[in-house]
Amino acid sequence: MDEARRIDDLGGWRRSHRNNELRASDIGSEVCLMGWVQYRRDHGGLIFIDLRDREGLTQIVFDPDIAADAHARAHALRPEYVLAAKGRVRSRPQGMANPNLGTGDVEVEIYDWKLLNTSQTPPFEIEDRVEVGEPMRLKYRYLDLRRPRLAKNFVLRHKAAQSVRRYLDGLDFLEIETPILTKSTPEGARDFLVPSRLNPGEFYALPQSPQLFKQLLMVSGLDRYYQIVKCFRDEDLRADRQPEFTQIDIEMSFADEELVMDMAEGMVRTLFKECLDIDLPAVFPRMPYDEAIRDYGLDKPDVRFGLKLVECSDIFTNSGFKVFARAELVKCLKVEGGESLTRKEIDELTEFVKIYGAQGLAWIKIKENEWQSPIVKFFSEEEKAALAERLALKPGDILFFQAGPADMVNTALGYLRVRMGERMGLIPEGSFAPLWVTDFPLLEWDPEEKRFMAKHHPFTSLKPGQEELLVSDPGKALARAYDLVLNGNEIGGGSIRIHNAEVQLNMLRALGIHEAEAKDKFGFLLEALQFGAPPHGGIAFGLDRLIMLMAGATSIRDVIAFPKTQRGTCLMTESPSDVSSRQLRELHIKLRERPQDKAAAEARPAADTTES
Repeated sequence: MDEARRIDDLGGWRRSHRNNELRASDIGSEVCLMGWVQYRRDHGGLIFIDLRDREGLTQIVFDPDIAADAHARAHALRPEYVLAAKGRVRSRPQGMANPNLGTGDVEVEIYDWKLLNTSQTPPFEIEDRVEVGEPMRLKYRYLDLRRPRLAKNFVLRHKAAQSVRRYLDGLDFLEIETPILTKSTPEGARDFLVPSRLNPGEFYALPQSPQLFKQLLMVSGLDRYYQIVKCFRDEDLRADRQPEFTQIDIEMSFADEELVMDMAEGMVRTLFKECLDIDLPAVFPRMPYDEAIRDYGLDKPDVRFGLKLVECSDIFTNSGFKVFARAELVKCLKVEGGESLTRKEIDELTEFVKIYGAQGLAWIKIKENEWQSPIVKFFSEEEKAALAERLALKPGDILFFQAGPADMVNTALGYLRVRMGERMGLIPEGSFAPLWVTDFPLLEWDPEEKRFMAKHHPFTSLKPGQEELLVSDPGKALARAYDLVLNGNEIGGGSIRIHNAEVQLNMLRALGIHEAEAKDKFGFLLEALQFGAPPHGGIAFGLDRLIMLMAGATSIRDVIAFPKTQRGTCLMTESPSDVSSRQLRELHIKLRERPQDKAAAEARPAADTTES
């Protein structure tokens, strides 16, 4: 290595300031800065470097009239080299201040510096303005995390976690860890399984949440628990879902819905105030589940804008348009000003709703003197008049219809509503609208399994006085459950739990889990509930999703340091990966022939059996 690129030792140097800290009040101060070279510019003998760390940038200057040797060596500097630099803070020349930079009024004239490391040319520029494909970003995640936007996300995440801890500590909660290796139980998403070497043929499961353990902590008398904890679910992924994610998990004894919800509201308000200096409402509004589905199609409505759904089933009961007449449910979404949508744009929306089970998308454009649509010829004048009155139609509107099973209709139009709110610019930028959704059904019917499933989980208590419904009409029972929704995203969900063993057994029976299976899977909980379990309830927040919303990110992968792809792989470490045959033998596991083994065998040349 040439002399100019000789790697130096820190030699006792200590950083005095981060690279976003210096201001005009620091002019004349001696400072020591450390970081990475963002840009290098050579202007008429002066060399300017923008020095970057996780907090921001400071411009440093190498001037041959101030330190000739330091200036001469600075010609070797390149992007992403790592520096330590000592100098004096001075004002930037008149007209050269940068108002977009916190340190934009000052620069540092350098009289000595150390080269702490060199760098290869990165596969992409380390700056926010450069568009980089996600596969490349995830492969070189350690470089992606140097970019200011992502670095700020993790500063925010840290501040949020500390804010949560301070808030809950002030309410007498204890932070308690629960096991990662636990028992596989039904009635949830697919478990990640871990084979036990010491117990051949048996498996642990990674926890989908600490649900049972936190209930046991309430039985134990520890009273108020929380944990910021990793959870695991082996399910299909998307922008706001990962196989491993982080929950703020909270449980309290001697609590009802009001106590839990008041505590949770206070925590979220504190988070937004301390981390973003945003004041959320003093009281979060509440909406029953049935109203959310009726007006918004989803149980996590974004209430920052209108566009409510309108049911039209009764209008088409005897319609000549049989698709509507025979449907279980017909609903409409009216979008003012949407008449300008082109046929190509409508076709794109049609493909969009198919994601949610729709077969297509019926539409009508309301023009000055006509209704334009392939379906309007099937409508009677009475049906058109009824639609016009119910929807208060006027020229420029467009109507979107879905007809069919209620779940599909509500889901497809619910997500279409959000898509149109974004497209039409109806969502106020930078706004936050928290909302409690309450009065959920306790159970929902699964037509494939032909049995009831828990809407939340099988440990959720039902509304007082409805115990008989578990036997006589389970579908009508309501849960003591509550979800906290923010801008159309569920950020937290919880319930008051069942704290009586007999009621818990009845709940499991309603789910088709018979007593023998219940004792096999949940015997430890059922036994614990017989030893004076107090009434208790809680809530769990998805920390990743919450930080995503607070940071204005579009994917939780932008707020998780080392996330997985949609196929659950890590492009950086190339996991999951093969393990050795020896490891498998130790775990008493034998694999079926893997696709890569079969491909390798087919690629090998056949043995030569020709007689000599």
